[in-house]
Amino acid sequence: MQFRRNALSKLQSPEELDVPVRFARPQGRLVLAVTVVVMAAAGFWALTGTVTSKVNAPGLLTHAEGTYLLQSPVAGQVTAVLVDEGRPVSPGAPLLTVRTDRGDRQVRAVAGGRVTTLYARLGSVVTTGADVATVERVTDPRAPLVAVLYLPGDTAATIRAGARVDLGVQTVPRDRFGVLRGRVRAVGRTPQTKDRLASFLGDAGLAARFSREGDPIAVLVTLDRSPATASGYAWSSTDGPPHAPDSGTPVTGAVHLAAQRPVDWLLP
Repeated sequence: MQFRRNALSKLQSPEELDVPVRFARPQGRLVLAVTVVVMAAAGFWALTGTVTSKVNAPGLLTHAEGTYLLQSPVAGQVTAVLVDEGRPVSPGAPLLTVRTDRGDRQVRAVAGGRVTTLYARLGSVVTTGADVATVERVTDPRAPLVAVLYLPGDTAATIRAGARVDLGVQTVPRDRFGVLRGRVRAVGRTPQTKDRLASFLGDAGLAARFSREGDPIAVLVTLDRSPATASGYAWSSTDGPPHAPDSGTPVTGAVHLAAQRPVDWLLP
């Protein structure tokens, strides 16, 4: 009965037309305002901002001319080793003396450069075609190093010349000296077979590693120079390591792809 009396009393009372209607509390207005601002900022960024991504790839530091594997043209015993690892050699310079059944024969460099690895040792027996040395082609000893990265063909197609590259050098602590800076100079047009890789790298093991997922595309990266560092190259840290990295050092490159609009990136 009490509810009925209250309901009848409410119906008989005049409407409170002079009382303002409250649509939302102050806290609700604040939340609404923040939501509108965030949505407006997100819309503005979607139309005018950019999104960048990276592609990681293995590679190594080298000279642009590459490396070749020197093989013995004769079979016999090595009686003399005439060069040391790391020493420069001129074209046709003798590297080894091999005693054969027809007398002593010399194994000579095919092209000038720097001997990076000697496989044949004094007293060892070599066969015809055996690997005896790896020689890096170096026309100018003062020429700067480059980096060569190896990527799958479909990934390499997204890379353009001039793209920024951050190179993590295996022999340089990243947490202390950072990464090496560079730019993409050229992207190969044809896949590199394992034999071509071995010919350029002078190392069949590296060739097998880089072609593990199929014949890769080579990406040539020039290193940024800096007179302010001891190595002569630009690093993400202020001074970089106290010495320049050696040719043949493995690296991992992070290639910055071209920036895209968020709308294009989010929508198919």
